[in-house]
Order: sequence, then structure tokens, then C-alpha cells
Amino acid sequence: MGKKTIRIGIVGAGANTKARHIPGFQAIDDVELAGVVNSTQASTDKVARKYGIPQTYSHWQELVEDPEIDAVVIGTWPDLHCEITCMALEAGKHVLTEARMARNLEEARKMLKVSQARPDLIAQIVPSPFGLKYNNEVIKLISHQYLGQLREVIVQGADDAFWDYSKKMHWRLDKEISGNNMLTMGILHETLSRWVPATERVFAQSSIFEPVRPSATDQGNTDVTLPDSLQIVSRLQGGANAIYHLSGTILFGPGLQIHLYGSLGTIKVQFTPEEKIFVGHMGEDKLKEIQVPQEEISGWRVESEFIGAIRGEEVVHFTDFATGVKYMEFSEAVARSCEQNQPVSLPL
Repeated sequence: MGKKTIRIGIVGAGANTKARHIPGFQAIDDVELAGVVNSTQASTDKVARKYGIPQTYSHWQELVEDPEIDAVVIGTWPDLHCEITCMALEAGKHVLTEARMARNLEEARKMLKVSQARPDLIAQIVPSPFGLKYNNEVIKLISHQYLGQLREVIVQGADDAFWDYSKKMHWRLDKEISGNNMLTMGILHETLSRWVPATERVFAQSSIFEPVRPSATDQGNTDVTLPDSLQIVSRLQGGANAIYHLSGTILFGPGLQIHLYGSLGTIKVQFTPEEKIFVGHMGEDKLKEIQVPQEEISGWRVESEFIGAIRGEEVVHFTDFATGVKYMEFSEAVARSCEQNQPVSLPL
């Protein structure tokens, strides 16, 4: 498309869209936020006024069908990702969809198939932001054999996000909306997958400690249909073992971290409350935080990557649909293991 103005339509201007995508696109030359549609007309009009978006729609299908729209940014919950993505691609629009890719593996595979039928269009998923800052440093350490042979992995995503059961039920605890996307499993597994071999087996268990919460849409209470606590034991290709501790219902938990333990050294990446990287090698007496030179630090560039890919200036690294299907396959395997109370082998 060269430097022709790219006209973007937004379906679902939620928190991440307003915090990242809108300012991100507004900072790029020859990109126009041309249209928006939210869940209600009132919220649609409010977003349009606040961000100077000229066109509004009463339904997302109208935006997708608008011939003046070149690319669709999907900021909705996962229950609409598949339907909107497939319709947008079939209508000849580039697509950037919020993570998680879909509710389940079936939807994700359908999205990939439709995108493969339109190789002239860019299909991108908003990536896990965790690890982007130090991604190059972790990969460099691993490639230089800092770890030696990878032996064990610890993934921690445990906090009090859903501890207060008096609050209205969050959509992440609703299987109809989130599907198999439990807690921070998907976002942390996506980050881990950039650094370690693929998973070949999972064994998982889950609990719902607060089975009833106030409804977000109606009076009274509603049933929680996704776990607020999840543990996974997995085996990676090459023989390393991994343990995932995921919870939204504990006090003073460890937050979000990934630990890589090898025969020669250890790498720990802390994501909350701020991203830091700690390393320790054989012969040393303790872990130390490393300071990565500014020129080697990466970060969030989702919007510029999407536009650059549309213009043929780069390819999508974070995150293409094939990668999304892989993490959705992991999520599917975990869900099956929880249901069947037995290990599940990958690929499915």
C-alpha cells in the first residue's frame, strides 16, 4: 500500500485499546482512525468525541463492511474474536485482534485457516507484553549457553486479582466469554514460549474457591465457570520440566515471574510490579540484577509493527496467527487435562 493513508476501524474501544492502540496509531504518519463501534451507542459516541474519530456505527458488522475501512482493530472480549476476524478478513481487511486469540482451539484454527486463504492481508494478535522489554537479552543469554542444559521452569502468576468475591464477576471468570483462557496462563505461556522448547505433555488441576459472585449484568449472583486457581505440571521437548502456579485468589502471592533453571545457571524475569531480570551462574554466590543497555532494550511497538507489515516494510513477530494457535493448543490441552484428570500429550 506504500504510503497511502491507512484507515483503521476499531471494534471495541476497551481499556487496552484506549491506553495503547489509539495513541499508538495516532503517532504514526498516514494512519487515520476512521471509525469506531462499542457495545452501546453511548459509549461509541463518547470514544468518537474524545479521540476525534469521525465515523460511528450501530453494529460491528457495519464497520467491517464499510469499504472505506482498510484495517480492523478488535478490542472486544475473546467471545467475538473469531467471528469478527473471519468476517473482516473475508471482507478484505487487515486484522489486529486483542489477545487471547480466541476462546478455544477450534476457533483459533478457523481464524488461521481464513487468514491463510488471504495471504495478501496482515493478521496479527496483540502479544503478551510481558518479557518484551528484555526478550532480546534472555534470548542472547540462552543462545550463549548461560543456562547450560535447561532443566526446570517455574511460571508464577499468582495474586489477589479475584480474591474479593463481593465484587462483580469479572469476564475472565466466565467460560462463555473467555473459553479455555484461564487466569494469566495464556499470557505467561506465550512469553515463556519465546524462550524455551515446545511443550509435549501437560497434567493440570484447577479449583473454583469462590463459586458464586455478584452478576456483572443482572441483579443477584451468578455462577463462576472458570477456575480462580490452576496448577500445571508439564514436560518440554528436550526433557525439561515446568511448573505453573496460577491463581487470582491468594493474598501476598509472588505476582508474575518466569524462572529458567539450567545445569550452569539461572535466569529469573520478574514482570510485576516492574520488569526486572536476575541471573546467577555457577561459581557465583547469589543472583544479581543485570542492567541492560538502553539500545538493547525492546518494548511495545504493536501498532507500528502492524502498520509496517501492511506496508510491506516488516513481518509480524509479535504475534502471528500460527503462534497464537500454538498457545491456544496449550490452553486446550490444559483444559482437557483438568476435565479428564489425566495427562494430555501435545500436539493435539
